[in-house]
Amino acid sequence: MTDRVEVFRALHRRPAQNDPLILPGPWDAASARALEAAGYPALATPSAGVAASLGYEDGRTPTEEMFAAVARIVRAVDVPVSADVEGGYGLAPKELVERLLETGAVGCNLEDSEAGVLKDPRRHADWLAEVCAAAGGRLFVNARVDTFIQSVAEPERAIERAALYVAAGADCVYPIGAPVDVLPLLRAGIQGPVNAIAKVGEGPSPMELGERGATRITFGPYLQRRAAEGIAGLLR
Repeated sequence: MTDRVEVFRALHRRPAQNDPLILPGPWDAASARALEAAGYPALATPSAGVAASLGYEDGRTPTEEMFAAVARIVRAVDVPVSADVEGGYGLAPKELVERLLETGAVGCNLEDSEAGVLKDPRRHADWLAEVCAAAGGRLFVNARVDTFIQSVAEPERAIERAALYVAAGADCVYPIGAPVDVLPLLRAGIQGPVNAIAKVGEGPSPMELGERGATRITFGPYLQRRAAEGIAGLLR
């Protein structure tokens, strides 16, 4: 397991700025196998895509079902899988880490807002530090910064939160929803890898996002939604 985490961690050390790590998001075992067959070296589950595959609204997936879905995805492939576990489902850090390790995941996304409200950044950083300590290097922690999606447009607020989370031990920071023209400023102000989200077939390409400062690219629920649109088109 430790070897898989180190492989995943090494993938974030990119040789060139315009060559970001691209982590497509499987929502079930079948999509995970398709993405692995396409040649991607690692995967990152999107909580919203998994929720849709299980018949729930985003943010409404029961804890047990989310961890079970992640475990099925991990079992289906040989490449490392990171799991979006939203805000941690109210679990204590030690239990959250144990549950993640039981699925076989090598990493996790953890959000810093709840029900549309940003958490206190210092308290959240303290909680992240407990998660990282409990993980002991066995998980790659991607700390999401929700300022932009919660209508806090100043990049400085995102950078301040990112600094606290990196100091707490986070391996990567994810300023979700950051405008493309702000990425260079975030890259300059944040230590370590920076995650950006890309849409499928529209907006800046992963390479362009990399040139702006993104270290890794994820797609949120967009692959799952485009797949659903494709099925609807076939049926029509």
